[in-house]
Amino acid sequence: MVKKKDRLSRVEKVTRIEKDNNMLSIRRQCALLQLNRSTVYYPRQPEVTEVDKLVMDEIDRIYTKRPYYGYPRITKELKKRNYSVNHKRVYRLMKVMGIEGLIPKKNLSLSDKTHEVYPYLLEDVTVSRPNQVWGVDITYVRLKKEWLYLVAIMDWYSRYIVSWELSDNMNVGFCCEALKQALTIAIPEIHNSDQGSQFTSNEYLALLKDTETIRISMDHKGRCFDNIFVERLWRTIKYEEVYLKSYESPREARQSLTEYLNFYNKERFHSSLSYKTPAEIYFSR
Repeated sequence: MVKKKDRLSRVEKVTRIEKDNNMLSIRRQCALLQLNRSTVYYPRQPEVTEVDKLVMDEIDRIYTKRPYYGYPRITKELKKRNYSVNHKRVYRLMKVMGIEGLIPKKNLSLSDKTHEVYPYLLEDVTVSRPNQVWGVDITYVRLKKEWLYLVAIMDWYSRYIVSWELSDNMNVGFCCEALKQALTIAIPEIHNSDQGSQFTSNEYLALLKDTETIRISMDHKGRCFDNIFVERLWRTIKYEEVYLKSYESPREARQSLTEYLNFYNKERFHSSLSYKTPAEIYFSR
């Protein structure tokens, strides 16, 4: 469910904290904003230079068009575009962006190895109804001088974006917020994700387990295109919204994305849905 414009994101709440306010302590300000106090002191890590930011934005363009490119090919493409980079730098920046090539690999380095890995449940499964399968993923969203991470939970059958959230870091909190919001709308039969550390964390898995009915599915080695519906969503959002804008702030990004994602769900005709909207298909149940 696309969020209302007047709902403040965690990022926006942090920007409202006045650390030099003599009337209200940081503790009190956080309580009024319903914000965890530790969030205020969490620095964006790692720091990147202005040149790195330009390279990251170009990596985003390349990766959105060619999600199967790993850092060696992206390095070659950047050099072709006259960027002075090496593969170590590109690898580092891709880690900051939270992306890796959609190719079979020996191990999933972004997963949290201390947590249980669930089986892949969608082998030979035909998705035939809303809320049968949900998929979740995270993408990089550029701002003029900064960047954010966008998480979205999508219903595979209808392509409806059930919930989404923005964050300025890759902590699991914003993913949990998106999942909590989604679970107020419906309970899926299967929740599918990659093995990223956010989706294998105790906090995220606990929300799924608490429903007692959701079956947890995770992509494994050799199944690099299983979340292709969400990858297509990222490409659509980037080309139809993000790349056409130059967001000045997290607040502006949220406002503009809210408008676009409302359009995506309720007005944008999808050829794969016989030119119906995701909302028409999702709520037809």
